[in-house]
Amino acid sequence: MLHRALRYLRAAGVLTLVGGSLFAGGAPVVAAAGLAIQPMLVTRFASATQAPDSDQCVQQFTEPCYQPAQLQAAYDVQPLFNRGITGRGQTIVIVDSFGSPTIRSDLATFDREFGLPAPPSFRIIQPAGRVPRYDGNDNTQLQWAGETTLDVDWAHSMAPRANILLVETPVSESAGTTGVPQIVAAENYVIDHHLGQVISQSFGAAEATFPGAASISALRSAYINADQQGVTVLAATGDNGATDYSNDAGTLLYTHRAVIWPASDPLVTAVGGTQLALDSTGRRTTADAVWNDGNNYALLNALSGSPDPTGIATGGGKSTVFGRPSYQNGVARAVGSHRGIPDISMSAACSGLVLTYNSFGGEQTGWYASCGTSEATPLFAGIVALAAQVAGHSLGLINPALYRLYAEHAPGLVDVTQGSNTVSFTQRSTMYTVKGYSAGPGYDLASGVGTVNADLFVPELAQAAGG
Repeated sequence: MLHRALRYLRAAGVLTLVGGSLFAGGAPVVAAAGLAIQPMLVTRFASATQAPDSDQCVQQFTEPCYQPAQLQAAYDVQPLFNRGITGRGQTIVIVDSFGSPTIRSDLATFDREFGLPAPPSFRIIQPAGRVPRYDGNDNTQLQWAGETTLDVDWAHSMAPRANILLVETPVSESAGTTGVPQIVAAENYVIDHHLGQVISQSFGAAEATFPGAASISALRSAYINADQQGVTVLAATGDNGATDYSNDAGTLLYTHRAVIWPASDPLVTAVGGTQLALDSTGRRTTADAVWNDGNNYALLNALSGSPDPTGIATGGGKSTVFGRPSYQNGVARAVGSHRGIPDISMSAACSGLVLTYNSFGGEQTGWYASCGTSEATPLFAGIVALAAQVAGHSLGLINPALYRLYAEHAPGLVDVTQGSNTVSFTQRSTMYTVKGYSAGPGYDLASGVGTVNADLFVPELAQAAGG
């Protein structure tokens, strides 16, 4: 079964903003009917027994899939590991609704298959209320279980000696604001009790689905709290290119440009997606490009049974809610008076899937191939954990440091200059194209400041963020 859904949020309140004006260009935000929270990932069954290699994935999906050692090589983390920089002493916080009932055993299977050590500590907490008993016939819980597995596995792959704290929330299936206060409360609990250094989030909603700009304020308290207490918060930019879903079912896209919140929040680091082309050892065969599989007809047919073009690409663009924060003044040419996203990008492409092991029930037990900015975000959470270990303390909001490193042409930042997040899709029998943004030299709204060479970037970030 193919899962392609974005998480949706809706609430009410008043915005506060660090740097810049509240409204970017004074654009109104149009309200949509009640929206539900859903996981953000694409995943497909691959094998019941052994993790497939890239050649086997090409046979099944027309594109390769990558194992942890390949991405570790691609991002050059092994020299850090050799120096003892493995995330030790740090805790990566993964926030997911419902969670997975088998995540401990599934991570253990993942680790055995790929020769990874178990995290020193793997805790699961439910600070916002007890999660209901898992029901494999409940598609919402099923999708969140897959999301949880992807998040935990791939954060762990980049920082294998970091602790993992999985924060599960008891989100209802009903549409509207149900479940959102629990997410905020859970994150505030983690921050107030100093339980982790970096929070990885893979949920979001198009800004245009909120009743108004003021409605976001009640959901920002955790990010304000994190900024005050020195906790880094990351969020995925979405999987629908320059647009995003307009309805709670995740079946209709806006036919105009849209970005998602919380990625667009100035107190959050927005993580976009790239496409990697790797050989069996993890060496690049071509330079990274912006993730966009919307016209990869053979792959789409293998994943979903239809070759029709679809809006499946990295999110990125300009906020219509938040003005340009001061740390983006140096890229005003690209963002104008708006908050621009992404800030940075990591592997997310379906034309370069990653593997997870799922046994939570409701679908066949075995190995799954997954993709999306829900992959990119925990990958970068692992990188941040490595940098926090080097610094000897949590890094807090890293965006000022990121853009300072960009301005200084830091060697650890690798420019992404190819591709765009323009998407075409058929909707109600009509073909639409939403023109996105192209990558080029320097910062752009398709890849941010680029991607990373971790061996260089980790110490650079640790120093730039006050290490």
